[in-house]
Amino acid sequence: MTRVLVVDDDPVQLRLTAEIANRAGFKPLTATGGEQALSILREDRQIGAMILDLVMPDLDGMGVMDAMRREGLTTPVIIQTANASLETVISAMRQGAADYFVKPVAPERLVVSLRNAMKLEALETAIRAERARKAGTLGRADMIASAPAMARVLALSAKAAKSPIPVLIEGETGTGKELVARIIQGTGDRAGKPFVAVNCGAIPPNLVESVLFGHKKGAFTGAHADQAGKFAEAHGGTLFLDEVGELPLDTQVKLLRALQEGEIEPLGATRPEKVNVRVISATNRRLLNLAKSGEFREDLYYRLNVFPIYVPPLRERMEDLNNLVTHFIARFAAEAGKRVLGISPAATDLLAGYDWPGNVRQLENAVYRAVVLTDGAFLETQDFPQIVAHSGGREEALRTMAQLEMPAAPVHIDAAPARSRVEPVMPVAADRFLDDAGELQALAAIERAAIEFAIAHHNGRMSRVARALGIGRSTLYRKLHEYGLAEGLISDAA
Repeated sequence: MTRVLVVDDDPVQLRLTAEIANRAGFKPLTATGGEQALSILREDRQIGAMILDLVMPDLDGMGVMDAMRREGLTTPVIIQTANASLETVISAMRQGAADYFVKPVAPERLVVSLRNAMKLEALETAIRAERARKAGTLGRADMIASAPAMARVLALSAKAAKSPIPVLIEGETGTGKELVARIIQGTGDRAGKPFVAVNCGAIPPNLVESVLFGHKKGAFTGAHADQAGKFAEAHGGTLFLDEVGELPLDTQVKLLRALQEGEIEPLGATRPEKVNVRVISATNRRLLNLAKSGEFREDLYYRLNVFPIYVPPLRERMEDLNNLVTHFIARFAAEAGKRVLGISPAATDLLAGYDWPGNVRQLENAVYRAVVLTDGAFLETQDFPQIVAHSGGREEALRTMAQLEMPAAPVHIDAAPARSRVEPVMPVAADRFLDDAGELQALAAIERAAIEFAIAHHNGRMSRVARALGIGRSTLYRKLHEYGLAEGLISDAA
């Protein structure tokens, strides 16, 4: 459940705003001042949005946003205030506010603003991660990994970043091994330096040595000029050897020497060359099993496996599924220029019930395909026909697709019928004077509800509340104590 921070020094407004967020499916956190809000944001970087009051006694909303900008806190901010001046709006937007509304706000308006802020945050997160990837400064915050199974991965990555120790990352295909390697580089002393990734399984066996170590002019037929290898390209930075278990045995000997001596010998060279490279390797097969079978050199295995990290598959970290889907939807909807707001509960259940043999990469491709092909604002189960087919079989996929409105034969434009419109069914609102059993409520209950509504409507201004209800302030306070509302206000203020 996405957390939302509500900041307001007015206890009544704080309680009402938090209740609106709670009913919309968010988990509200509350703060009564700017300093408290900043403390919460510093401790929890996963808060989805913040509803911030501008006028507060200790630190006002503008001060909070200024501190957030200086400290790099990127939580989307929605401003609420009783002051509707144009200067205030312009100042808030220049400080980076995602939205702005004047108290009191309609619940529907607040919920829409929250959802838009979530989409904006997801897109900005994707953009920041891409920029950090290109700059070689990826950090832990750039990886969606809140599941308990990923805690050990992040902890080991942080330790590995503090030294140049060789790291071996093991895990199934598509789990994000390269992302872990980039985080190790981006949080270490080689951040911003070259990060060269090599898929050892995609290089032809006769070209592996040339690609890794380079060659000199005339070293073999077709070598018309000197060519630097991947080790030389990564000098001063990090070399990521993906699928290292696919390297030929003769190449493994040269790799072992490069790791031990810190030097390479390009094909056709007369002397070795020194390189300063941090090597991180990855594999989707157990190197220990390959070493036992003779497919991988045992001495090289012990050299690479100094600091092993195992990345669990997606089926063992399903707590991250919703955040991953939201991230992919925001990213691909922006790339495709489509207005996709989210995913339906039925489609979410479909994805959650699948075991994802291709892991995060398969989920990414499935969401990409769904975003491109969908015509609606929300992704539905029929937008994932391959997942439906894998989960329920071919018959279930055909049945799901058959539910779509598609003509059985071509229809000429002159004979095309009007599209049927489905009238929305509006829920019947319960009468405010009747209880859950349909019986008339007691007069005291109706009076209490009227007072609560008046307090909320007038933002807790008791003079206006008493005037609107046609009673004196002393009578109003007496009734507040009589109905237990005064104690609630006092506890909220505390």
